[in-house]
Amino acid sequence: MKAYDVVIVGSGVGGGAVALQLAGSNAKVLILERGPTLPREPQNWDPVAVFCEHRYHTSETWWADERPFRPGMFYFVGGSTKFYGTAMFRFRARDFEEVRHPEGVSPAWPIGYQDLEPWYGKAEQLFGVRGQAGADPSEPPRSSGYAHPPIPHEPVIDAIAQRLRAQGLQPFPMPSAVDFGPGGRCQRCANCDAFPCQINAKGDAETRLIQPACRSANVELMTDALVETLETDATGRRIVAAVVVVGGVRQRIVANTFVLSAGAINSAALLLRSANAHNPRGLANSSDVVGRHYMTHNTSALMAVHPWKINTTHFPKTLAVHDYYFGEGEGDTPLGSLQLLGKIKEPMLRGALGHVPRFIRHALAQRSVDWYAQSEDLPHPESRVTLRPDGAINLHWHRSNLQTHRRWVAKCKSILRATGYPVVLSAPFGTDVVSHQCGTIRFGNDPQTSALDPFCRAWDHDNLFVMDSSFFPSSAAVNPALTVAAQALRVGNHIREKVLA
Repeated sequence: MKAYDVVIVGSGVGGGAVALQLAGSNAKVLILERGPTLPREPQNWDPVAVFCEHRYHTSETWWADERPFRPGMFYFVGGSTKFYGTAMFRFRARDFEEVRHPEGVSPAWPIGYQDLEPWYGKAEQLFGVRGQAGADPSEPPRSSGYAHPPIPHEPVIDAIAQRLRAQGLQPFPMPSAVDFGPGGRCQRCANCDAFPCQINAKGDAETRLIQPACRSANVELMTDALVETLETDATGRRIVAAVVVVGGVRQRIVANTFVLSAGAINSAALLLRSANAHNPRGLANSSDVVGRHYMTHNTSALMAVHPWKINTTHFPKTLAVHDYYFGEGEGDTPLGSLQLLGKIKEPMLRGALGHVPRFIRHALAQRSVDWYAQSEDLPHPESRVTLRPDGAINLHWHRSNLQTHRRWVAKCKSILRATGYPVVLSAPFGTDVVSHQCGTIRFGNDPQTSALDPFCRAWDHDNLFVMDSSFFPSSAAVNPALTVAAQALRVGNHIREKVLA
């Protein structure tokens, strides 16, 4: 039986960034990934295979209370970043503070923006984020600019940016992790957002974190390794082994330190599944918060359509609007973020518009500019991940802040119509979309109300860290990937300098 200094469960942004921080140290590090390496194949860029056949989705069945569903989860090296839209936003400084909304409170974090600011800069460098400092009206203070200039707009998007500025708004280049520019891999294709990149031009966790970490002799990656439970010693205080199924064979892998980075839903489920006599409610759960406070943003897709104009844009994710991120004026409450989506194609509309003739779906997709309206989802203790009697995951999403989101969608429609697009269609995303999942193993300063300390170490287990978006006490209204990366670099540095030392 092999023993390790550190075992990391999951190869997404959190696990990958911790592994990279430990690369080159004296610690023997093992990354366990339940899935394989995602193959390069023609179907990577086939919208029918990706959106209609769900070729890369897990085949698991989850439950939304009494409704079974197949979640939008991807189990590959690199995790969900293999399919993400490359948006890499910092949280705003105010996102770390308590913010009151009409339907509840977004709680303060146990750390401030200043604690993550240097790590945000390092994460932007690692992922090759392209952006323009100072252009976002809600942007927090920065100690350094972006290392790479923003991806330039294509003509249709540039014209929209000008019309937004004519409304008195401040549209800005969306920070994006794409290897674009002289010598870069990006071909500016139309198959980026929600597609795996066939040419490795997307700054995902595999290419930017896992592969560089594994070049060090002390870091090992084991794929197709499903972690069933974590075992403790006789006291229940220390994690001693991961029970892993590899090739149908169950084995125990022991280590001194464990880092759980399986994603907010699966990490919570694994801790609950690992309950024992000393931890009857699950590991790290003396506070009874594990699985609770699930959040995933309130989001809607918007299609701005002009009946006579064909949208020739290939890579549209170059523009965002944050003028109303904190509301419409003094004393108002936050509304959210408006970002461009990847270009919608006819197969992507078959689920929502299956009753509409195909030629109409095709005409809509040709003529639309596609947007993503996002508002904060507030934490609620009954919004939670639990396990059904058969062990399957049950996801109860207690929706919150919907009044604000509807108001934001209406505002976005008005803004987009003023850019010259008379028809703006909208559709909300539901429970099955779990791409921004967070909050299920929150960190804090009080062991009675949180599961993790400010360095994401479990209060109940000295050698267990949880490093994915489950540590979020609140969701803010921007994409979570960069904040996960920044905290993971901070935590990985802490493990290397304080724990392993």
